[in-house]
Amino acid sequence: MRPVLRHVRHIGAHTVRAHRSCGHNGGMSDSPSPLADPHLVFDPVVGEDPRDIVILGSTGSIGTQAIDLVLSHPDRFRVTALSAAGGRVGLLAEQARRLRVKTVAVAREDVVPALREALQGQYAAGEQLPEILAGPDAATQVAASDCHTVLNGITGSIGLAPTLAALEAGRTLALANKESLIVGGPLVKAVAKPGQIIPVDSEHAALFQALAAGTRADVRKLVVTASGGPFRGRTKADLVNVTPEDALAHPTWAMGPVITVNSATLVNKGLEVIEAHLLYDIPFDRIEVVVHPQSYVHSMVEFTDGSTLAQATPPDMRGPIAIGIGWPERVPDAAPAFDWTKASSWEFFPLDNDAFPSVGLARHVGELAGTAPAVFNAANEECVDAFLKGALPFNGIMETVTEVVAEHGTPSAGTSLTVADVLEAETWARARARELAGKATAEARA
Repeated sequence: MRPVLRHVRHIGAHTVRAHRSCGHNGGMSDSPSPLADPHLVFDPVVGEDPRDIVILGSTGSIGTQAIDLVLSHPDRFRVTALSAAGGRVGLLAEQARRLRVKTVAVAREDVVPALREALQGQYAAGEQLPEILAGPDAATQVAASDCHTVLNGITGSIGLAPTLAALEAGRTLALANKESLIVGGPLVKAVAKPGQIIPVDSEHAALFQALAAGTRADVRKLVVTASGGPFRGRTKADLVNVTPEDALAHPTWAMGPVITVNSATLVNKGLEVIEAHLLYDIPFDRIEVVVHPQSYVHSMVEFTDGSTLAQATPPDMRGPIAIGIGWPERVPDAAPAFDWTKASSWEFFPLDNDAFPSVGLARHVGELAGTAPAVFNAANEECVDAFLKGALPFNGIMETVTEVVAEHGTPSAGTSLTVADVLEAETWARARARELAGKATAEARA
């Protein structure tokens, strides 16, 4: 499938496409084009439905909701391959059978016998089973396979290699794996074509849609909304004795433990600020975070004329997923809409940077660039793991991450960054974070 870049202008219910070369600077940005630009469509499919999709992380939250969306719109989408870590082979086999995929990939080679048995239990006798790929590079292999769009729903920096593979293979990338950008921003920017990435995070899908209303020159600031997590309104002193159970009780979203704790510390919002900077080529001082407990407004764009465009839906990830895999067309009834006959209150509060220093630290590492974001992300993952095991207090997560980032110092920046640099920085950060967390635990017990 050959990639084609087009400029898209919506007029009423019609879509007008005009050819634009990849070298032409247009859409939202001046030079170079931003990674995500709603004005540009990479490799559009016109009259060729269903669109072939590869889903990475199919047994996770994003993957399972994407599959529900695909199954409810068989005329729009067809899944050709799935990948998963390998911890839920029964579910993976069921997904493969329901979608009739050609290939199934698992990161763990040891689960292949169990996966093959599960597939045999799902398929009728004599039916051909899908091809099985296994190993740490399996997701990367299917990311480069023949399809229109790759949905990267993997959690963690292990999603970087599949992201790069999909981009290099010329696929449209529906990106839910924010760590790909956080740890490998320069690497992604070096290979991505304008319009090739469609963001799937609810905040960035919201910004993406709002930005379609103007050019980059029209944008005054991006406003990223945060629910505030389970500890909204608490001071830093109030957070001293919170437990993992407290942190996992998110008031709005059902997510995995690491992402849920990241929402409690607001690390997720710090990562999203870095992601917004990389996706939309907007300086950090023009990206703001505001607390919005209802999670109805997913993010906003303030324009230079004083207008603010907010993208709002009831909390549901199927809407952003539909934008990711269906753009530039919308998917009918992808997610629920508001009932405007019922009264509701929408609140907005400033961010408490003292209680939640993670956003400020994320801005700092984002400006440092190079391997600093990878160090921030890896150290945080280790500290969250220590907190969930009861080995580190809640406030100790960011205190430890801050210390690791400070020790790392100012990294070399620029496009000379390599995957090896990222992996080396992550390995050091994880080891140092574990060491500091262990030291803090020992001191607390002394």
